[in-house]
Amino acid sequence: MLIGTDSFGCRAVVIFESYIMAAKSIIFTFDYDYLNDTIHDNQTPYVPDPKMVPCEIKLLAPTAAVTLCLVLIVIFFLAITGNLLVGLVIGTSRQALTSSDVYLFHLTIADGLMALTIPFWAVALTNGWIFGDFMCKLLSLVIEANFYTSILFLACISIDRYLVIVHASESLRTRQRMCSRLLCAAVWAFGWALALPALFNDAFRPDPDKERMVCSESFDIGSASSWRSATRGFRHIFGFILPLIVMITCYSITIARLLHTRGFQKHRAMKVIIAVVIVFLLCWTPYHITMMVDTLLRADLIPFDCAFRRSMNMALVITYSLALFHSCINPVLYAFVGEKFRNNMMRLLQRKSRQERVSVSKISRSTSQTSESNGTVL
Repeated sequence: MLIGTDSFGCRAVVIFESYIMAAKSIIFTFDYDYLNDTIHDNQTPYVPDPKMVPCEIKLLAPTAAVTLCLVLIVIFFLAITGNLLVGLVIGTSRQALTSSDVYLFHLTIADGLMALTIPFWAVALTNGWIFGDFMCKLLSLVIEANFYTSILFLACISIDRYLVIVHASESLRTRQRMCSRLLCAAVWAFGWALALPALFNDAFRPDPDKERMVCSESFDIGSASSWRSATRGFRHIFGFILPLIVMITCYSITIARLLHTRGFQKHRAMKVIIAVVIVFLLCWTPYHITMMVDTLLRADLIPFDCAFRRSMNMALVITYSLALFHSCINPVLYAFVGEKFRNNMMRLLQRKSRQERVSVSKISRSTSQTSESNGTVL
């Protein structure tokens, strides 16, 4: 009986010691010297997984955060002012709108809606996300949807200019005007459908010990890496690669046709087309390249490095801010450079000035009549 008790007690001590060793291995997970000791004849040294080591998320330096915040505010004011002016000129035009005018009008709406979200992200750079989970989902959905629609409308404009210059005919233009509004509705529906994964964005604290919150993607259904790869694949394909292929193809054929025509206007048209493609590439290529590298890093196709991870986070913020700058350049490229738009804007300003003169004259006449009637009474 004593032997049984002693043997049971020995087994209990051994089990208890094994639990203590397991607890120590959990508590001192990152004490590599302790784990590399040859305990229980274990001759294999412990090699930690670098991806399991906590990678501290470093925020932007205060100076950098304030500078980037000011840049976003400037982009916001330029984009809102430019797109409102373009939308006002097109919307109040008394002439029949062409297909390009319709696409440009919808482009200003998409860029304007995207610009309206910029102040929220500017505040988040300096103070973290303070607007709650609902606004995180809503604003992410708005900016993602208009990200797609804006670029798709650029592709529609390139197709329309190709058809107008290369396949110019009156019957084709009539059909284009009839189909343009239907195509705009399809672009809006397709853009918002592609943006639905933005509903996975949540407001959360990346560091439980800190109060600062972020608004970022948080895939909690299925495999996060699979969802992220799928959504980013759609973003690269439908938000950059396909529209870029369409723009380059249509504009290349258009330029080839313009080279065989005579006239001063062809040189201006070619300059505008080249400027459109170059600006599009300069604004969006850095962001998509950075996003592709980040996707490869998360898919373990690039060796993990904590410093590189932090650099990628900062690069995503900077390149996305550069991409947003495209929303305030679009009015300059597609509207202010065009002679037709400038003429329409001058006519709008002349109508406004005439209306003001008429209103002032009416006020002066009513004032004079009132003074005369008062003199008669007196």
